[in-house]
Amino acid sequence: MTPQIALTLTIIAAAVILFATEKLRVDLIAVLVLLTVALTGLVSPEEVFLGFASPAVITVWAVYIVSGALFKTGVADILGQRIIRLAGTSEPRLIAVLMLTCGTMSAFMNNIGATAVLLPAVVGISRQSKIPLSRLLIPLSFSSLMGGNMTLIGTPPNVLATSILVDRGLPTFSFFDFTPMGIVVFGTGILYMVLAGRHLLPARAPEDERQAAYQLREYVSEVRVVPDSRLAGATLEESRLGADYDLTVIAIVRDSEVRTALHRNTHIQPNDLLMVEGGVNDLLRARDDLGFVIEAERTMGLDDLDPEKVHVVEATLAPRSPMVGRTLREMRFRDRYGFTALAVWRQGEVITERLRDVRLQFGDALLLQGPRSRLPALQEGIEFLVLEPVMQELRRRHKAVIAVAIMGLVLALVTAADFHISMAMVIGSALMILTGCLTMDEAYESIEWRSVFLIAGMLPLGTAMETTGTADFLADLIVGAMGGLGPMAVLGGIYILAALITEPMSNAAATVLMVPIAIDVALGLGANPQSFALATVIGSSTSFLTPVGHQANVLVFGPGGYRFFDYTRVGAPLNVVLFISTMVFLPILWPLYP
Repeated sequence: MTPQIALTLTIIAAAVILFATEKLRVDLIAVLVLLTVALTGLVSPEEVFLGFASPAVITVWAVYIVSGALFKTGVADILGQRIIRLAGTSEPRLIAVLMLTCGTMSAFMNNIGATAVLLPAVVGISRQSKIPLSRLLIPLSFSSLMGGNMTLIGTPPNVLATSILVDRGLPTFSFFDFTPMGIVVFGTGILYMVLAGRHLLPARAPEDERQAAYQLREYVSEVRVVPDSRLAGATLEESRLGADYDLTVIAIVRDSEVRTALHRNTHIQPNDLLMVEGGVNDLLRARDDLGFVIEAERTMGLDDLDPEKVHVVEATLAPRSPMVGRTLREMRFRDRYGFTALAVWRQGEVITERLRDVRLQFGDALLLQGPRSRLPALQEGIEFLVLEPVMQELRRRHKAVIAVAIMGLVLALVTAADFHISMAMVIGSALMILTGCLTMDEAYESIEWRSVFLIAGMLPLGTAMETTGTADFLADLIVGAMGGLGPMAVLGGIYILAALITEPMSNAAATVLMVPIAIDVALGLGANPQSFALATVIGSSTSFLTPVGHQANVLVFGPGGYRFFDYTRVGAPLNVVLFISTMVFLPILWPLYP
């Protein structure tokens, strides 16, 4: 082992550990990897930033823009709603239709986007059918991962594997070359979930749990603002009721009129009756300090507020939400949206204390209360996914036909005109903007920049693995250990290694690390590199064991009320089933020896 190989292996090990511990963001880890291979001389300064100009990276961000246009024009909504209507209320049929819908959408847009588009609709279906949401959301997220295997643009690993094969001067994949194996994987996954997997899904009612936990701690009281109270004449912000006492004013009754459209500059007047939400100790402490009177008998509660004006709704953070890592106080949440946060559901816990200062995480589900009239604006923003169908006409439905036509043009350019996928996708992105399917600002917002930096930052490590001989070294180890068992055993080992390494990292990072090794293993055996590369990308897309394995899993974690090992219980058998089906059908569809 040369010093350069040892150094490269050390960097790989450090990266895997950092990905697994989640102490740093994945995109930051990728940038640190990029800097490390540059500073140690493993990759030249001229090559280290080439990842940002890589056709694979360009394709990925262009796919996000095209996906954003399909979302903004309502194409994905229309497709999802129409197919879901076929499902009925039978749980097996509902799971099958949901997975078929999400997986098909995921083949032509990014996995997270497909999951996000259908999530609110699935919540509504759960309520109508009385099937617990926890029985539906894991199948939804898993189907987005499996459906992405069906086309070149369905998932970043497919794009990366294609690019790596091109860089090595080897035969590569066209747009629909992934489809036969993708259908096998997708179909196997649906059959597993309908016949066996659904019996492993938890049957929880997270909404009821959240509401019950909320009611244990929170209650509505009525307080009278006497003329000499320190509240009289103050604004809600000046009152410090929220900042100092963790109390929320949800309505003000003045002259027999109930006012719910409140903001920080709303003034409190003498003799106002405030509907206040909070704990008894905080309420008593505020009474002693501020001099209001607690009414002995409540005359109204949350249920008494006009449902046409006040609404309680659940929402989760959207995939590219700027709210991640920030507090409600920093975002001036109530002033901006008109809603009050009542509780946050995070990894099986209900948080109700000091909600203004809780730093939100991707996967959090929030219980919100506010004016029904503000719901469409809350749903249309990029910050939240409202887990309830809201009647609104904010989608550019009149542009839907144009968006579909542009997507068709992209497919035609790739399949019939032999355009490179990166060029075709950039043309599609530009046309989406020029035709008004989405604005330039919305195009930037549609891009998952974390994924872009992750891929661009990890690509130099793949270069280092090739130039230092690390990929050859690891390939020789694998062939030496398993070559005597035959090429199928080696192929299975590559698949399993990719499936395991994708859990602590990401499917894109796992692909960058594993595809060069898989190619060298294939060349060492005299086998077909495409077969081994395809096994690698399928394995790297099986992020089913943990909720943090893929952002689609994280997205449904809070709304579904899941616990960490719910994914393992359902996902581990699915991994085994997919491994078996891949080992059976891959050599048939992509012979190991061409």
